Amino acid sequence: MLEQICPILPSRDFGQTEAFYTRLGFETQYKQANQYMLMTRDKVEIHFFHHSGHRPEQSNHGAYMRPADVDAFSAQIEALGLPRTEGFPRFWPAEDKPWGMREAVIWDPDGNLIRVGQEL
Repeated sequence: MLEQICPILPSRDFGQTEAFYTRLGFETQYKQANQYMLMTRDKVEIHFFHHSGHRPEQSNHGAYMRPADVDAFSAQIEALGLPRTEGFPRFWPAEDKPWGMREAVIWDPDGNLIRVGQEL
């Protein structure tokens, strides 16, 4: 029986990544300088590997999170005042999608796409 999958995402700068995800409510559980970092929030784990040459505008990394209440999570992130249209990080608040999900979207400082969704 499978219970969890944890994304492993690139980070150009662990300090910047750690500061961003801390604002999202994550806590650092493990960090090995310029190699690997693990952060958690509730039952979610996100792992990061150091990649100094990573380019956010070309990122094809991502993950999908399923909170118990996507609107409450979206409101928490919206309160951070992240931009919606350009640059990294950025955020789109939760909205209904034609595929039967209510989703918010976060791009972290490295352009990693984090979709946050709940079935309608």
